[in-house]
This record gives sequence, C-alpha cells and structure tokens, in this order.
Amino acid sequence: MRDGLARAVPVITSRDNDLFKSLRKLAQSGRERKKTGQALLDGEHLITAYVEQVGLPQMLIVSASGQQRAEICSVLEALPSVHLALMSDVLFREIAPVDAPTGILARVAVPQLTMGEKVSFAVFLEALQDPGNLGSILRSAAAAGAQAAYLSAGCADAWAPKVLRGGMGAHFCLPIHEGADLLAATRNFAGDVIVTSLQAEVDLFDLDLAGPVAFVIGNEGAGVSPGLQQAATQRIRIPMPGAMESLNAAAAAAVCFFERVRQTRMAGSAKGS
Repeated sequence: MRDGLARAVPVITSRDNDLFKSLRKLAQSGRERKKTGQALLDGEHLITAYVEQVGLPQMLIVSASGQQRAEICSVLEALPSVHLALMSDVLFREIAPVDAPTGILARVAVPQLTMGEKVSFAVFLEALQDPGNLGSILRSAAAAGAQAAYLSAGCADAWAPKVLRGGMGAHFCLPIHEGADLLAATRNFAGDVIVTSLQAEVDLFDLDLAGPVAFVIGNEGAGVSPGLQQAATQRIRIPMPGAMESLNAAAAAAVCFFERVRQTRMAGSAKGS
C-alpha cells in the first residue's frame, strides 16, 4: 500500500470555500451543469473511461481518507498534470453522489460527440424520469452499438451523477442529444421506428431488425405517448411466457437492442457463407 499522495496539497475543510460551493452546486443542480457545460464523475472507473475516450479532466477532487487508497494514487500518478484538490471527508460526502463515496471525483467538460451522417441504429427516450433506468439504457445502447440517443425534454438530466453511474462510461462514446423533438426525429429517421406495446400483434423476435432501426422507449409509468405510437412504423410486443405482464423499461430496452445485435450478426454470417 502506498503512503498516500506525493503532492503537497492543503485540505479544504470549510463550507465557505469557493471551490467547495461551486462543486456542491454542480453536483446538485442540472441547471448548473447545463450552464457551465461541466459534470462530476465519481470513481476510478468513470474517470479512467473519460480519459481514454475524451481526454483529461479539468480537476480531480480527493477525500482526505481517499488519498490513502492505492487505486486512487494510481489514478493521480497517471494524471500528474491535472489540478488536484483535497477535501475533508465530511465535505467530500456532501458533493459525492453515492452513500459510500469512492474517495475521488473529477470535474470534466461535457463531451460534444458528433453523430455520423447516416445513423442506422438510434434510441429515442421519452420522458424517462428514473436516473438509474436512464443510465442503464444508455449503457445497453452503447454496448449494443447504437449510434445516437435522443432524449425528450421530460427525461432526467443525462449528466446527473446517478445517470452517469448507471451509464458506466456510455456517455463518452454514445452521442446524446437532450431536449430532442422526438416526433421530428421519427420523421427524419431513414428506417423503422419501433415502439413496444402490450397490445401489439407482432412479436419482437419475428420482426426483421437487421436494417436501420430506431427504438422508442417510453416513460416508466405512462409508456410511449399516443403521438409517438402513431408516428412509429412498427408496434411490437416482447413475448413473456411467465407470470409477469411487463418488464422494467431498462430491461425491455436491453432485450430489444440485443435482439437487433443477434439479427445483425446472423445477417452478416449469411452474407459471408
């Protein structure tokens, strides 16, 4: 185990400190994140993913006890040019997004990822309000190879700490467009726009998903709005032979995304044979 940080940095202990106040505001306010174009990342995994996919963070914030952790020391050793702030454990807990803080945060610029000219796999998210669900869906979408995610105005803040934690780095490789007009997006998408519905007659596994596809995932309670249901080109249901009537939004999204992955792989194998 290392003996702590090699850098001589004073520990911030006062709530009147300007840096502490600005970080607390950034952690708690979506408006502040949008205004500044910044976000807070929690933990070594997210910070490392940001560095690998985007670049250097603006600042690293480490708790007094966290500076003794070997994993955190390794991160700091790898990023010697990044400004470092040390904070007392009490103050660090006030800006950390988890009940059991990892001991390290990074203040970063929100990346502006560009979408390709031809998007063949997109995700439209309508009024998803649970941060965990949103983060999980973004993670599944990125893992399945989605090229863009469009979030309606009613969605949770994509850069909120809990969404970032659920996304596990998806934010750094998947272009995310917040405040999107989903009806306009459906009209502009050159492919099938698919919504799930318990009343649909078409089975997900019977639909051809190998071409350009956009999946619409609706609000956890209300589902997809009537307007978007009418704008969709396909309404499908996920077969559920068990006793449950429905799936969690994140689970349903993952099933749809990876059925497309399966079909795309099968189509590629058929062409190569």
